[in-house]
Amino acid sequence: MPESHAADAAGHPPADDAFLYERIAAHFEQAIAQQTLGVGARMPSVRDIRRQHHVSHSTALQVLRVLESRGLIEARPRVGYFVSDTALQMPAAREPQQLGPFPMQDHRFEGIGERAAEYLNKARLKGPLKVDLGSAMPAPELFDAKLLNQLAVALLREQPQILVHGPSAPFTHPDFQASMARYALGFGVRLAPMDIAATFGNSEAVNLALDALTQPGDMVAIESPTFYGILQAIEAKKLQALEIPSSPHTGMSIEALELALRTHPNLKAVVVVPHLQMPQGATMPDSHKKRLVALCREYRVALIEDDIYREFVESDEVLKPCKAWDTDGSVIYCSSLSKSYAPGLRLGWMNAGRWQERVQMIKFARSRNLPVWPQLLGARTVGSPSYMRHLVRLRQQLRVQRQAAAQAVARYFPIGTRLSLPAGGLSIWLELPEQISSSRLYDEALAIGIRVAPGDMFSNTGHYDHFLRLSCGMPFTDVVDEAYRSLGRMMHAQLGLPPRA
Repeated sequence: MPESHAADAAGHPPADDAFLYERIAAHFEQAIAQQTLGVGARMPSVRDIRRQHHVSHSTALQVLRVLESRGLIEARPRVGYFVSDTALQMPAAREPQQLGPFPMQDHRFEGIGERAAEYLNKARLKGPLKVDLGSAMPAPELFDAKLLNQLAVALLREQPQILVHGPSAPFTHPDFQASMARYALGFGVRLAPMDIAATFGNSEAVNLALDALTQPGDMVAIESPTFYGILQAIEAKKLQALEIPSSPHTGMSIEALELALRTHPNLKAVVVVPHLQMPQGATMPDSHKKRLVALCREYRVALIEDDIYREFVESDEVLKPCKAWDTDGSVIYCSSLSKSYAPGLRLGWMNAGRWQERVQMIKFARSRNLPVWPQLLGARTVGSPSYMRHLVRLRQQLRVQRQAAAQAVARYFPIGTRLSLPAGGLSIWLELPEQISSSRLYDEALAIGIRVAPGDMFSNTGHYDHFLRLSCGMPFTDVVDEAYRSLGRMMHAQLGLPPRA
């Protein structure tokens, strides 16, 4: 079908063509999965894709960028694109509709918190681990501790009374508000500094949003699968949750959400992670974000945007959050510096749109102000040249670690394991052969000092016991490689097969 739309001034394909380049990318992804295009095979050029699929230059280029972001192909300067060895022998992650019936049912999350707590407590009682593949955090050595310490000491010397005086600023320090407002402007979000609130990490921000919007018994739409911390919050607040099927490539199904909004008029909020969705690693296209915001506005439903992973996305373009398309304050934006800047500070921030005053009231009643010291550290660092260089180094190192993890999965895990590498981030999400139980694997691995994150931590539907999240936050050492080999042996044992290596 000839393409009739022109690219915009920045060279991006038009929003209407987003599905077109995804379809063409899926065509090549399938060819790679079936080894029609084997490891090392040269990909068609931009010109070839234009001619073969009757698309524009920008759409053809986007096809290659999507495949590269998923770790399926790699660029060789002045030569072209080639199938990456990380794709060897692993079919791509399947879309929700390919996994069988997924009835959307509202759930009172009774037991999900206990289940997640049981997994966490087992690891705690086990004591020191040999390898922790269950935590989605960057390793301490990926941060510039020396620079952070210098900044902290300089601030203490400049303001030696900072630790013995209580906060004088209401709610959030003005310097932190101004710094975050300037930083947000750089990714397309215009906020008044006074409308930014500092929080104890991202989790408090999401919890404050839910508290401002809901009462016990209310219904909230969430991605499926989703971060278990969101499931625990929903259960603790005695809310009902509607799990919306989500693509491992594009995030929450907008079509399924629209159906849910039509059939569940009592929905109060939608919670999404648009960039590197946890646990799947999907990054939502701009066209989906716009439709999502428009749908929530049309049905008068609040959108809680958890944007903690945006800075980890590998992209040549500045990624806009859903908040960039918010025109009436219906998007509550939540973010954090805990994973990208300094985990030890637990520093998060949010803008609650038209619920800002209510959120500030709840925040003050519950935990008062955040300490000034971490806010000033963040205010002086975030957005600076040194911070941006840190992010570049962090993304590069994490990419190396994800690639190594994917190669280990391809070497050791059972045939039929599915993986689509995300375009950045701290973990990989695997679909294992259906006969494998990741909850059983958790116990077997923990017995030898290896922790993983089993799939049933991320949903209350029972759909994901043969899925697994593995952390890529630590350098890939021989010890980590041996942990992957051990996991592979355990999975083959569950299948009654000899290990591959």
